[in-house]
Parts: sequence; structure tokens; C-alpha cells
Amino acid sequence: MRGDPAGLVDGIRWEAQDTVSESGSGESARSGSGDVPARALRPGGVPHGSGQEVSTEDWLEDTRASYDTVAVSYADQVRHLLDETPEERAAMALFADLVRTGGGGPVADVGCGPGRITAHLHGPGVDAFGIDLSPGMVEVARRDHPGLRFEVGSMTDLDLADGSMAGLVAWYSLIHVPDDEIGRVLAHFRRVLRAGGPLLLGFHVGDGSRLKTRGYGGHPMKVHVHRRQPDRVTAWLDDAGFSVGTHRTLSSAESTLGGVLLARRRPDGA
Repeated sequence: MRGDPAGLVDGIRWEAQDTVSESGSGESARSGSGDVPARALRPGGVPHGSGQEVSTEDWLEDTRASYDTVAVSYADQVRHLLDETPEERAAMALFADLVRTGGGGPVADVGCGPGRITAHLHGPGVDAFGIDLSPGMVEVARRDHPGLRFEVGSMTDLDLADGSMAGLVAWYSLIHVPDDEIGRVLAHFRRVLRAGGPLLLGFHVGDGSRLKTRGYGGHPMKVHVHRRQPDRVTAWLDDAGFSVGTHRTLSSAESTLGGVLLARRRPDGA
């Protein structure tokens, strides 16, 4: 990871209370082809008037199967994105510094995909490991980063001890989680983080959802991609027991309009 411990990368610095916000909707440079507009969605990702409900098992299985299918081509397409994104690297440098100054310890990259963020954080000495829903993605991550730890797991039911994590990253991995599951996921994030532990999120900024049917070389997929406004994400975090210190909305190779947000777990009772 290039940059100093204060979050300075290629002349771009992130500070603990830095906030820059814009509005709009963005599409991901990470998404590949095949995004098609979905009809207006209920919070759970169900089209209005469909008469159907999407269960937790359904969207998890769709996400798992889709990323198993595209794991190799996805890894090839996103492998060097951080080289083109100094803003995001600066945010990760600040996150890493907060972990170190907090005494260090394990950091979970939840929804790690092929492990590029895990490896990037591990470079400056952060004890990062990856968790992903897709066994195919975990296989690719282990192939590409053989010295690091990766395991299959779900952010809806993290198999980690309470208060055991010094930090947690969810880098564009909440984008497939329906609104009505976000509270459950953030509750798990808070449970496994120790008091004061930093949480780094990346997400697509905007409103509504898109149904992805193909991507990363034209492979079939079936996932909803949810876009959210930063103030909505901030409100969810506040309700879940986090304090948001920093966020930016920016355009980069990661997303044509992406949000990067850094929060910390509030102590119990705070």
C-alpha cells in the first residue's frame, strides 16, 4: 500500500472527519456488462406488483451461484483497479492506520471476492483475512494469494467471536444485500468488532436497483445491484451502533459514482 500512515496517497489525504458528498446514480466499472434496469423495487429487492417475496436463502443462493460462475473472469477484470484509484487507496491507508493505532489485531474483509483488498491491506502489515459467500471466489483468492487466509462464509451469519476483530472491510459487498437485511448484517459487523474498531465500506451511490443478468465476459448472473445515498447508509450505521467519521462520494475505476465511508463501532451503551 502506497502512502503514509495518515492516509496520504499520491498527494490525496483522508482525514478522520473529512466529508465530501454529492448526489446522483452510478454504474460500476467493476460490474462488467449485462446490467439491465429492474422495475421499481420494494426494500427487499422484489418488484412492486410481483406478488412474490425474496427469501434470505434465495438472494444468497443467487449471489453465491452467480459469483461462482464468474469468479475467474471477475478476478482478471478487477485485479489492477486499485492502481487507478488513489482516493480509495488513501481511505484504506487511513483505515489501516486506525487499526494499527488501536493496537492491531485481525481484520476481516467481508465479501472479499478474489482477495485483492485483503492482499492490499496485508501489504503494510495489517493482519487481514478474507471471507466470501462464493466458494469459487475463495478458491481464486487462495490461488492468487497463497500466503493469506480465506474462508467461505456469509455476512448474514458471521462465524467470528464477539469483539474479536480490530477492523472490518465490506468493499462493494453490501451492494447485493436487500434493504431489509442490512440491519441484520450491520448487527453482525458490530458484534464481531471491538469497541472503537473501524469499519470501511465501499458502495454504489444512487437510488434504486438494477438486475444483473450477465457480466464479466458475458457469463450468466442473477443478482440485484442496489445503489444507496450516503445519508441513508449513515442512518443505518447510526442505528446499528456506529459513528461515521468520514465519507466521500467520488468517480473512479471502482464505480462511476461510488461512496467510501469510514465509521467506528461505538462502545456498548454509547
